[in-house]
Amino acid sequence: MGVPLRSGNVIKPSEMTRLTITTFAGVFLGFLIGVSFPTLSLTKINFPSSLFLSIDLTYIEDKHSGLSTRKLFSALSSLKDDKVVMVASNKSEKTKIWIPTNPRGAERLPPGIITSESDFYLHRLWGQPSEDLTIKPKYLVTFTVGYNQKSNIDAAVKKFSENFTIMLFHYDGLTTEWDEFEWSKRAIHVSVQKQTKWWYAKRFLHPDIAVPYDYIFIWDEDLGVENFDAEEYIKLVRRHGLEISQPGLDANSASLTWAMTRKRDNTEVHMDTEERPGWCSDQHLPPCASFVEIMATVFSRDAWRCVWHMIQNDLVHGWGLDFALRKCVEPSHEKIGVVDAQWIVHQGVPSLGNQGQPVGRKASWQGVRERCRKEWTMFQDRMTAAEKAYYEAVESNPF
Repeated sequence: MGVPLRSGNVIKPSEMTRLTITTFAGVFLGFLIGVSFPTLSLTKINFPSSLFLSIDLTYIEDKHSGLSTRKLFSALSSLKDDKVVMVASNKSEKTKIWIPTNPRGAERLPPGIITSESDFYLHRLWGQPSEDLTIKPKYLVTFTVGYNQKSNIDAAVKKFSENFTIMLFHYDGLTTEWDEFEWSKRAIHVSVQKQTKWWYAKRFLHPDIAVPYDYIFIWDEDLGVENFDAEEYIKLVRRHGLEISQPGLDANSASLTWAMTRKRDNTEVHMDTEERPGWCSDQHLPPCASFVEIMATVFSRDAWRCVWHMIQNDLVHGWGLDFALRKCVEPSHEKIGVVDAQWIVHQGVPSLGNQGQPVGRKASWQGVRERCRKEWTMFQDRMTAAEKAYYEAVESNPF
């Protein structure tokens, strides 16, 4: 006597047919999808670079003699989208490295050895390098000087503490004569005759060299500093968040062209002024705000990185630059100001102007002044043209 089957375990012919049709339909549909789907490009897969650097290609080559390391790495390097490429085909070949994120010119170096920034710190020729510096100055001050102004510069330098690196740009070619001052032996001396401070600044104060310094002072040689203390000045600049600044000018200064730079009493700093009628179309723009002169300018590290790029190679006097400094900080009318509590006297000594004539001819300050005015016009024209071209490009390509 047979055992009756439960109705639930019996597969009816109609159900078997439906199952078979469904199975074949699924396989066919999967085939169509597989054929129509684009081929997966492994070059688009971005693996961490550390993954490839940790692979021992020599070991793989030993285990699979049919694959050369070069061929294997060629395939692996395509997977990492050219972020790091290292080739070690055999012991006789040097390792090659290509890292596009390295500074320009150093793409082939391993990142750990790259030093892209430098400084003006002095080092000994003996002993341990780690023991060279007893103190690392946090600020930089430069003066463009001639030896005739040695007394003035000596007085000025003594207003700056050991927290400052001192740098002298010599336009008269005299350098060793300054060794009569003890501080001169620790200073950095750059000597190129008959050049201006903006010529020196463009060529010797690249932002990657000045980067260790929180503030960079770029000063003339004819400044009276009896009422100035550099450390106190830095405190005020920090307190008021100034990125570009200058000390106030005493009323006894040789020339006071702008109301903005005149020292005020009973205030620490000021960032705007009332100029002559019609001189300011906008109270947030120069010369009523966002403005200091270029005789005793002080820049923060970030501001200098921008300003350096704006200095023109051929416009060496810097005329017009003071009106454009505002483009390097935002909001400029809050970040550019005059420090009243630490003030100076502009003596107006035209010593650099006396260098302005060819050898064998009588020196004339007038020729230098004419060149200054020409440069002012050229700078303004270049800035206007550059901004116009930029905004036209933005309008034509908004995305």
